[in-house]
Amino acid sequence: MPAFRIQLVRPFIALVMVTASTLYALAQQPPTPSRVRGTIESVEGDTLAVKSRSGEDVKLHMTGDILIVGITKIGLSDIKVGSFIGTTTVPGPDGMPTAVEVHVFPEAMRGTGEGSRPYDLKPNSSMTNATVAESVVGNDGHTLLVKYKDGEKKLLVGPETPVVTYVPADKSDLKAGAKIIAFMKKLPDGSFETNRVSVGRDGLTPPM
Repeated sequence: MPAFRIQLVRPFIALVMVTASTLYALAQQPPTPSRVRGTIESVEGDTLAVKSRSGEDVKLHMTGDILIVGITKIGLSDIKVGSFIGTTTVPGPDGMPTAVEVHVFPEAMRGTGEGSRPYDLKPNSSMTNATVAESVVGNDGHTLLVKYKDGEKKLLVGPETPVVTYVPADKSDLKAGAKIIAFMKKLPDGSFETNRVSVGRDGLTPPM
């Protein structure tokens, strides 16, 4: 492999490895209010001022070891048999789980948080991280059969369902107006800190 490609690939692989371990740990957490979804209003030093989606003002201190990942939009056609994905689903009118969003993991993150569990995005929502075993294209979108170590699930991904993936990011991506999901911890003095932030690229709102 040419030297310049090695220089580009190695940092991304390192980021992916750290991100994978972080997301796995997050996936094991119960659905508690340990994250804030919203818009950055300002950045002053190591402090993020965030307006949450519910209208609350939240200030977050960024730790020195903060992990920042970018979220970017891809197409429904990028979900292929063999892809390792995460998806938030809610029960559809006929009982079939319907995807609210799908995030396709880079290959190096395969296996991250594998399984299915309750999630806090919407009432009665679940997060499932699994491998796509079958994909059937229909008039209403794609019906996917996904398999994970403890079972399998059939779900519907509609044509308007947001589909995203992870890309490298850094503090320069944290700016006023950016849409984020920040994982936060309440400190003894009542303040909040974060060591993990997912930020939407090009104005994207992370759909998870």
